[in-house]
Amino acid sequence: MARRGLGRLGAVVAALGAVIVGLAASHPAQAGYAALVVDGGTGAVLNAVNPDEENHPASLTKMMTLYLTFEAIHQGRLHWEDELPVSRNAANKEPTKLGLEVGQTVSVKDCVLGMIVISANDGATVVGEALAGGSEQVFARMMTDKAHQLGMTNTVFRNASGLPDREQVTTARDMSRLAMALHRDFPQDYHYFATREFEFEGRHLTGHNRLMYRYPGMDGMKTGFTNASGSNLVSSAVHDGRRLFGVVFGGSSAKTRDKLMETLLDNAFANRDTDPKLVALAAGRPLTRVARARGTGHLAHAGRARRVQVAVAPVQRRGRAVAHAPRQRLAAAHAGKHVVAKAHAKAHAHAHAKGKVVAKGRAKSS
Repeated sequence: MARRGLGRLGAVVAALGAVIVGLAASHPAQAGYAALVVDGGTGAVLNAVNPDEENHPASLTKMMTLYLTFEAIHQGRLHWEDELPVSRNAANKEPTKLGLEVGQTVSVKDCVLGMIVISANDGATVVGEALAGGSEQVFARMMTDKAHQLGMTNTVFRNASGLPDREQVTTARDMSRLAMALHRDFPQDYHYFATREFEFEGRHLTGHNRLMYRYPGMDGMKTGFTNASGSNLVSSAVHDGRRLFGVVFGGSSAKTRDKLMETLLDNAFANRDTDPKLVALAAGRPLTRVARARGTGHLAHAGRARRVQVAVAPVQRRGRAVAHAPRQRLAAAHAGKHVVAKAHAKAHAHAHAKGKVVAKGRAKSS
């Protein structure tokens, strides 16, 4: 009897455990936070907080779509004035879009400007499908393969736009590698990232990379936001011939994200460290543990780094991580107690106040 009772108890406990894990897995990933500043000339990491923490890229994903677009243009597989067909899949992308309709065509250049200026999800999908024989899934595999070729070993892409997908993950370090690759490999096209506005089908479209408009020397690159990612930003700026690349993940609002990037770049140009607490505060999160590591590592070129890397672990994760599968490591974190409802609410409220949340139940990537 005792054994039978213990067996029933064990079954109940196991069932409850399965329910808890299932509930955790059913929730979308919540925004983590990270920041990184890299010297574009030496590859030295000047400041880093959670540089290898996996997060959702949101519309930073479009930087890889743009990389593959520029590559195809320079290889002669695409041309700026080529007219590409709009599929139903592309036309149905919400909510930030050019407003393309099924069956129409759109030029490669308009898709590129749409991605950069207004983060057009439909434009990104059109180009991705064109480069992959009509399949966005195939294009996502091409994106992931290229990411790994560029050294972005902790990145997995699942679509061309950055719209929510729990398996689509990257890190601040990986995104800095992509930013530097875009500048290095396509110097004649990099200037497009500084575009503030353009005309499309009689409409005047303006961008929302606000920091670029006011920060001296900043000439790109890309913003991003979904509920699951928080407010993300990759920026590059030049002072006195010195170029820096900055990455911010998980800002509680576009305003706090931009302010943090401004502080990070100011301090890096002045050879000062940035307090990691500021990164946590920008995400609306407490800083719970700081571990300092000697040495900073390099992203591109040889040379001795001058900064101390700061690695911050804000949450305690549960579950077993799989070292070779970034999306599985992130999924394991879903069962931990790191749901940041307050930061989520602040980010959503800010986006709604700016008119960026367009429909109940829809997730934005911008």
